[in-house]
Amino acid sequence: MSLLKSAATVGGFTLISRLLGFLRDQLIAFTLGTGPIAEAFFVAQRFPNLFRALFAEGAFNSAFVPLFAKKIEGDGEAKARAFAIEVFSVLLTWLMLFSVLAMIAMPLIMLVIAPGFSDDPPKFDLAVDLTRICFPYLLFISLTALQSGVLNSLNRFTAAAAAPILLNLVMIAANVVAWYLGTGNTAATGYIFAWGIFAAGIAQYLLLAIACRRAGMRLLPRMPKLTPDVRRVIRLSIPGVISGGITQINLVIATMIATTIDRAVSYLYYADRLYQLPLGVIGVAIGVVLLPDLSRKLRAGKDAAALASQNRALELSLFLTLPAAMALMAIPAPIIHTVYEHGAFTRADTMAVAPTVLVFAAGLPAFALIKVFQPGFYAREDTATPMRFAIVSVVVNIVASFTLAQFFGHVGIAMGTTIAAWVNAFQLAFTLNRRGHFALDQRLRQRLPRIVLAALAMGALLLAGKHLLAGNYAEGAGFLAALWGLALLVAGGISSYFLLAHVTGAMKIGELMAMLKRS
Repeated sequence: MSLLKSAATVGGFTLISRLLGFLRDQLIAFTLGTGPIAEAFFVAQRFPNLFRALFAEGAFNSAFVPLFAKKIEGDGEAKARAFAIEVFSVLLTWLMLFSVLAMIAMPLIMLVIAPGFSDDPPKFDLAVDLTRICFPYLLFISLTALQSGVLNSLNRFTAAAAAPILLNLVMIAANVVAWYLGTGNTAATGYIFAWGIFAAGIAQYLLLAIACRRAGMRLLPRMPKLTPDVRRVIRLSIPGVISGGITQINLVIATMIATTIDRAVSYLYYADRLYQLPLGVIGVAIGVVLLPDLSRKLRAGKDAAALASQNRALELSLFLTLPAAMALMAIPAPIIHTVYEHGAFTRADTMAVAPTVLVFAAGLPAFALIKVFQPGFYAREDTATPMRFAIVSVVVNIVASFTLAQFFGHVGIAMGTTIAAWVNAFQLAFTLNRRGHFALDQRLRQRLPRIVLAALAMGALLLAGKHLLAGNYAEGAGFLAALWGLALLVAGGISSYFLLAHVTGAMKIGELMAMLKRS
C-alpha cells in the first residue's frame, strides 16, 4: 500500500470520526451551551487528553514506533511482538500508578490547570469530580495508542483509524441518555458525559485488542521488567513526551489562561473542534503513516526514497490543508451558526467563537507541517531536537497568550497558540534542511506557488458567496436556510478549488486519483 493511499485510509476514517464529532458537539452545544457546566466538562476531558498525547501518542509515535518497525524489518515479527509486550507491561504498571495518584491529588491539580475556577467553588468541585471520572480514559487510550503503533507498523491502519469513531458514538449515546432523563443544562448531564468518556476508553481498547490478536500481535501483560529495549524506549520517550504532545500542551496552556476569562474555555473548545477536523483528516493522518514508512526506508538504506516520501507527504498535506485553512478563515460564522447555534448556544456565542476559529485556521498549515516534519527526526531516533523546539514553542505560547489576552481576550489566547505553532514548524523545517535530511524537490518547488494561488482564489470566491447568502444567517432565517447555504458554500469552495488546481497545474485531478490508487 502506498504512502498516500495509506494516508487516505487513515484520513477517511478520521473524516467519519470528525463528522460524528460534529454531531456530538452539536448535541453538547444544544444541551450545555457555553455555561459553567460546559466549562467544567471541557476541562475534565482536556486533562486526560493531555496525558494521552504526552504518554501515549507523543511518546510512542516518537520512540516506540520506529524501534518496533525496525525490529520487524531486521528481526522478524516474533521478536517484535516480544518487544511490544515488554513495553505494554511497563506502560500498564506506570499508568495504573499515575492514575491513582492523580485522582487522589485532583483538587490540587485543578488549582494548576483551571486557576480561574477557584473563584467559583461549585464549578471547581464539579470539575474535580468530572475529571476523576474521565481520568481512567488515559489508561485505556494509552494502551490503545500502543496497539495502534503496532498495527500501523504492520501497515494495518484501518482499526486504529476507526477507533476514535467509538468515542463519538458513545458520547452521542450519552447525549441521548441525558435527553431521555431530561437532565438538561445541569450537573447531572456533566456526570453522564464524563461516564461516557470513561466507557469510550474501554471500547476503543477492546477494538484494538481484537485487531492486534487477528494480526498475530496479541498483547497480554507480564511482570514488568526494565529490559535494555524498554530502557531505550523510555530514554527516547522522555523528549518525545514533550515534542510529540506539543499541540496538546499549548491547548492546555490556553485552557489554563482561559479559565480566568468568562466562557473562554467553551469558546476555545468549540473553535478547536472545528479546526481539528482538517488537521486530523490531513495532517495527523499523513504523520501516522509517514513515521513507520520513513523508519523502514532509512533502516534499509533507501535515503532517496525516504526523501521522496516526505516531499509527497508535504505536497499532499499543503494541497489539502491550505484550502481548508482558507475556508475556515473566510466563512467561520456561517459554519458555527449552522453547526452549533441551537438550544443553549446563542448568536452571541457564534460571534465570540467565529474570530477564534479564524485565528486557529491561520495556524492550521503550521500544525500540519509539524506532523510532516517531526517524523523526519523520530525515524532517525532523534527525539531531543524536536523536544528543544517544543520547549521554545511552549515559552512563546505562554508569553504571547498572556500578553495578547490582555488586549483581545480569548481570541488573544488563540493567537498565542497559532504563533507558537508557526515558530515550531519553522524550527523543524530549517533544522532538517540544514542537516541535509530534507529539501524541496523540483516538483514541489513548482507546485507550491500554484497551490497557494488556487487556495487564495477559492477564499475570495467564498467571501463573495458569504456576502450573497447573508440572508440565510440572519436572525429568524432558520436552520434549513443556514444548512443549504452552508452546503452551497462548501460545494462551491471544493469544486472551485479542485478546478483551479487542475487549471493552474497545482494538482491534476487524474494525477491525484492515480496517487491514491498506486500500490
